[in-house]
Amino acid sequence: MKIGILSQDANLYSTRRLHEACQQRGHEAVIINALRCYMNINSVQPSIHFEGTDLIGFDAIIPRIGSDITFYGCAVLRQFEMMDVFAVNQSIAISRSRDKLRSLQLLSRQGVGMPITGFASKPDDVLDLIKMVGGAPLVIKLLEGTQGIGVVLAETQKAAESVIEAFMGLKAHIMVQEYIEEAGGADIRCFVIGDKVIASMKRQAAEGEFRSNLHRGGSASLIKITPEERKTAIAAAKAMGLSVAGVDLLRSKRGPLIMEVNSSPGLEGIETATGKDIAGMIIEYIEKNAEKSRRNLQNQ
Repeated sequence: MKIGILSQDANLYSTRRLHEACQQRGHEAVIINALRCYMNINSVQPSIHFEGTDLIGFDAIIPRIGSDITFYGCAVLRQFEMMDVFAVNQSIAISRSRDKLRSLQLLSRQGVGMPITGFASKPDDVLDLIKMVGGAPLVIKLLEGTQGIGVVLAETQKAAESVIEAFMGLKAHIMVQEYIEEAGGADIRCFVIGDKVIASMKRQAAEGEFRSNLHRGGSASLIKITPEERKTAIAAAKAMGLSVAGVDLLRSKRGPLIMEVNSSPGLEGIETATGKDIAGMIIEYIEKNAEKSRRNLQNQ
């Protein structure tokens, strides 16, 4: 098969591993920078061009779209979809998961466990917003933040009021969430492919930090998840419509709570912690599903 990898940086660990896994399994792999693509949008023969060349003959596409290029990256991916190329994650599912508010509303609708979350633009009563999520300590998040950036733990009522008012003054969209103290600064990353959790790891925040992101100095270790956690992670990925996802959850007194569903989960941390060939499993998923998807399209 000819497989495209939509990525801005060929040297990133995840991109390199996917490229290697394609080649190891006998496929042709092409790394494509979405920002350098341009499209011919028409109803007869839609096409994508890159450096003067028409991108044709692809059987599947693996989107590794950074959050900073979600809009354009999804437009390029959507064009591939119009050309009947199998996408590991579809553009609509990626757009869904990147909108933090929308994703939480979708999870809520499906009955998936998550922290109590408040959202407001210009609340007339900040105190009521704080009360809504159980009071301080609480977590305040910028909707546009990634990798733990724009996430603040307010340990007191006054601190919460100050931070919320400061963000409001900057006209920033924020979410206010209950703080799950019993999680102890740790979360669990479940890697979902298809309808299975194929790997999981525990991410522990560094000393004096509550954000467990590996980019913020957190550490990763192997962990065995419970059947309930497995079921919750699969349900969360399904609610987003994602076939490949990194689902982050917290262990709480009332069961697993979803923090985020990532449509382009990094491979380095999970492969290092588990010793599993995650990249190879993604290519195996393509092998099993790309042809099936093509047949379904031909029969429509």
